[in-house]
Amino acid sequence: MVKRLLALLPVVILTIGLIACGQSKEVQMDLGFKIGIVTGTVSQGEEEYRAAENAIAKYGSAIKHVTYPDKFSQEQETTIAQITALASDPEIKAIIICQAVPGTSAAIDKIKEERDDILFIAGVPHEDPATISGRADIVMETDNLTRGRTIIQLAKDMGAETFIHYSFPRHMSMELLAQRRDIMKQTCEELGINFVGVDAPDPTGDAGIPGAQQFMIEDVPRQVEKYGKNTAFFNTNCGMQEPLIKTVLETGAIYPEQCCPSPYHAYPGALGIEIPEEKAGDVAYMLEQIHAKIDEAGASGRFATWKISANMAMIDAAVQYAIDYGNGEVGKFDKDHMIKMLKEVTGDDNIIVNELEENPNFLMFVATSELF
Repeated sequence: MVKRLLALLPVVILTIGLIACGQSKEVQMDLGFKIGIVTGTVSQGEEEYRAAENAIAKYGSAIKHVTYPDKFSQEQETTIAQITALASDPEIKAIIICQAVPGTSAAIDKIKEERDDILFIAGVPHEDPATISGRADIVMETDNLTRGRTIIQLAKDMGAETFIHYSFPRHMSMELLAQRRDIMKQTCEELGINFVGVDAPDPTGDAGIPGAQQFMIEDVPRQVEKYGKNTAFFNTNCGMQEPLIKTVLETGAIYPEQCCPSPYHAYPGALGIEIPEEKAGDVAYMLEQIHAKIDEAGASGRFATWKISANMAMIDAAVQYAIDYGNGEVGKFDKDHMIKMLKEVTGDDNIIVNELEENPNFLMFVATSELF
């Protein structure tokens, strides 16, 4: 009898395993519809890419993830093709694009010629507010206008006497980024800080990301030598943050915030922080590790960021909103519902959300900062 039971044991285990796998698959497919997510690659927007991976881990094949090319400015047709291809699947009920690079509006227009049932949520738009908000149902962005003041005030509190603003013509052609720069300059004047605008290479240009990163490594020491260690640095591009953090730390300067504020944005790579699998997505752990590395380098009080990942929060909140939309629980635009989703996915009840004037579906937010 015992031998018979032992012989049957592998079959029982296999059966249980199959049932468990079947249940897991059923949970992943339980949405009854699909959500498309469009992000950059790891080199151009790692946080958005990881947020999409997290959604896939949670909802399985109900999430379809595609990426746009690194040189998206020159390859808009590829971006358009990637986005429109998602809509060819009749099960797609929502498409989330973050960052919403050039070509996003054209892709939405093209899709709407065939389908008007799809919800479009665009995060970190690179196109003019009026253009993208006229196409996407919901547009999400950090409140760059408010940050024009808060970043400079934070830099002042950290002891900054000079503020270096790195950017390039493509970014400065974006209305909100240009307005933020102007507000930063004005706030610097009010607070007695020397504002210096520096042209950096565009990572989508001929030299690519490596050339732009090398520029940061070489230029930061020049600026510190010229203006002193009480110089705060800010760059409008994601791919240039890691070398900027490294070099600011080496020179003893000040780093108040990234272009896309987050504990995960460039800090782990710049500071050599390894994230154990069991700590993935653990914001408290990441903040703790950054504190330890900054303290070890003797740079306490010279670095800061938000307590949440702005871009990951946009995708996380957008996915939850899209699920509610797919289930018929919310319409294409419900400001209060999106604010609720943002607060739920971040755990930050102090998030402040504002509408962009004349574009009520363009939602901008500011979260709580952490000083290291």
